[in-house]
Amino acid sequence: MRHGFREPWIVVFWFLAPALAGLALFRLVPILIALVGGFTGTKLTGETIWVGLRNYERLLDDPSFWNSVRVTLLFNLVVNPLQILLALGLALLVFRPTPLVPFFRAAYMAPMTVSLSLTSILWAILLEPTMGPVNGLLRAMGLPPQPFWRGEDQALATLVGVASWKGVGYWMVFLLAGLLLVPKELHEAAMIDGAGAWQRFCYVTLPLMRRPLGFVLVADTAANFLLFAPVYLVTQGGPNGATALLMFEAYQAAFTYLDHGRALAVSTVILLVIGLLAFFELRLLRERGA
Repeated sequence: MRHGFREPWIVVFWFLAPALAGLALFRLVPILIALVGGFTGTKLTGETIWVGLRNYERLLDDPSFWNSVRVTLLFNLVVNPLQILLALGLALLVFRPTPLVPFFRAAYMAPMTVSLSLTSILWAILLEPTMGPVNGLLRAMGLPPQPFWRGEDQALATLVGVASWKGVGYWMVFLLAGLLLVPKELHEAAMIDGAGAWQRFCYVTLPLMRRPLGFVLVADTAANFLLFAPVYLVTQGGPNGATALLMFEAYQAAFTYLDHGRALAVSTVILLVIGLLAFFELRLLRERGA
């Protein structure tokens, strides 16, 4: 009897073992390396030495690091609510079955099929200030061309737009799944009680969407804090540091200046910020009594 109780767990463990090994190797080990590596430095001879908190002290005194923090927080403050609101709006649009819903679902999800690197190059071409099709269309309409990526006051907004174009359809899938799990009986009961569409959305749909919204908010925050490809391929952090996200700061420290201790310290800061934001976001959207 005891053997029969334990055997299923052994089978489950062996089925999960490859995934757990991959998780440990490609997720947990790099995190541990980053946490420890942030306290190390490299001599001119290439020898790794223990420097304690020196890397973090240098970050605190570095204006470029604080600019990256400011840009990253501003970027996430705008892009996360924007993507979630758009994703929820699209999910509501394609929620009810109509003849054209499959087409619109496929259209909204189409950007998911394009890699982020290819997306960055595509939008770099479309938004090129002199020969780009978007500015060509603006000229044809009698409007002045815009600098987009090359404008210090527009580059971050352009990055927000490109990241949203790429990510909104992806997050829509999760929110659509959440909408499909809302019992129809609750909406029917609310309609019988005289509740309008907006009231049903606020008092029936949204309360039951806390878990999907919480997941999407945390996952979207993590994804946008780790955004790298558009900055690396298109802007290189410019113009004048307007798109210098923390991930690009870590990349520059590691591969441009060969300061791996600083790069790992920046990576640790990113990890801690994501963890704190995820904690507060989950508490904010946690169901009462959960």
